[in-house]
Amino acid sequence: MINRRLVVSSLASIVFAPQARSESALSMTVFRDPTCGCCGAWVSHVRKAGFTVSVVENEAMDDVKQRYGVPEGLTSCHTAEIGAYVVEGHVPSAEITRLLKERPEAKGLAVAGMPKNSPGMEMIGAPAEKYSVMLFYADKEPSEYAVYSGSVRIS
Repeated sequence: MINRRLVVSSLASIVFAPQARSESALSMTVFRDPTCGCCGAWVSHVRKAGFTVSVVENEAMDDVKQRYGVPEGLTSCHTAEIGAYVVEGHVPSAEITRLLKERPEAKGLAVAGMPKNSPGMEMIGAPAEKYSVMLFYADKEPSEYAVYSGSVRIS
């Protein structure tokens, strides 16, 4: 015999489960050096895009990058963890959203260094710098995921 409580709880789990999954998929933890100003600007960028962000200040950022497997040539000033992925540096929020939608078998995304006018590195009057968003893996060479000029995707 089916009781009303069982039916209501089953329906509630169907209705609310997708929302819970999408909210957790948009939650990230950002590790940053407490003295870095551009890291805070990048956190503001991803928050504006709808991500929920926890910030962990850590002066030993090289240890964080090593723990998350960020390739040496792709490091920047901050490292984020979102679900099963790592996001290194000034990656545009649109590419993080794309990563979460496509779910490639990769370790994460990285923008090496601190390109001028990338998210969090806005410099009024400075020309935008062209840079690559790289998809990196645990066991093979990184590949280009997107190319930007400042905040504009060009390929």
